[in-house]
Amino acid sequence: MPPCPRFFEDGCDESVGMVFSLCACKSNDETELTEAPTTEPTTLETTTAAPKKTDYNRLTGLDNLSKAAKGKRPVAIMINNIRASLPQYGILNADLMFECLVEGGITRMMAVFADYTKIPEVCSVRSCRYYFPYFAHGLDAVYICFGCNPTFGQKALDTTGIDYFDGSKNYDTNLFGRDPARLGKYAKEHTAFVKGPNIPEVLKSYKVRTDYREDKDDYIFDFRKPKAVGKTACTDVRINFSDSYYSTFTYDKDKKAYYKTHTGKPHMDARADEQLHYTNLFILETTVDLYKNGPLVHIDWKGGTGYYISYGTVRKIKWSKKTPADNIVVTDSKGNNIPVNRGNSYIAVTNHNTTVFPQ
Repeated sequence: MPPCPRFFEDGCDESVGMVFSLCACKSNDETELTEAPTTEPTTLETTTAAPKKTDYNRLTGLDNLSKAAKGKRPVAIMINNIRASLPQYGILNADLMFECLVEGGITRMMAVFADYTKIPEVCSVRSCRYYFPYFAHGLDAVYICFGCNPTFGQKALDTTGIDYFDGSKNYDTNLFGRDPARLGKYAKEHTAFVKGPNIPEVLKSYKVRTDYREDKDDYIFDFRKPKAVGKTACTDVRINFSDSYYSTFTYDKDKKAYYKTHTGKPHMDARADEQLHYTNLFILETTVDLYKNGPLVHIDWKGGTGYYISYGTVRKIKWSKKTPADNIVVTDSKGNNIPVNRGNSYIAVTNHNTTVFPQ
């Protein structure tokens, strides 16, 4: 089977040379937080057994895939998240949303869609950094970006062998476009979008494998019907990625979801006219270093500690990822896998001691 096209970006991103310091706000210990109610929240589903994996969404545990998408690989799309590029669109219904630090103290996101037949137009799409393909490869996802760091980023794409499309090198008009409503109003690098409805046709035309690999034919977490994940209440949390960029989440107890703000403002999907929200929050703390890779951010993607937050509660976790091809594994302090509530998830990869639980 011929490989998917492999390309790279010709330059650096915004604010690459900008010096910044990581915010070291010490996280509060769980014992300092208010205890959660002892009554179990109302569940969203009536069954307790894990659904049949061949028919259900491996990224959420839910029965929400189209017939054509059952047993098929997900698609991961790089999302521009600098304030000058906002608002984004097409990202509300991503099953997983990663957010990581890049140069200049800004963050970039990666939206992962389990159903490749239901992806809308997604904007704005931005360039690759090496740790994003590592996370995508562990999910057996097809990776889409617009540009790539020509050293570490390109090496990650080449060494993993991940199937990917890079709009900066091969501007396939069936897959990529420039939003005409943005041209002349935004800097050009903030105007690229992916034509999501064309993805099935594009994958077929490039002969990209769409079936899951056998070793990935399972859920990414040990999903269960939703309920409290710990005894400690958590209705608000703030992640300080840098001095200038942070994400906060506030729990809506009626909708059983955490609503996201972007550096103090509601984080919106412009076309859906709805604020981003998630059933699960995973805050994966690790070593984030600006200078180890020269001007590029280095992230230790192999593991660390952190928090799992869902249903108004929080618990401490450990996390690990053995190789770029492996999934993230989330455990308790003794190394036992923890159950995860069915639903979509936000995954932050951030420096140690940057998570704050407001009192």
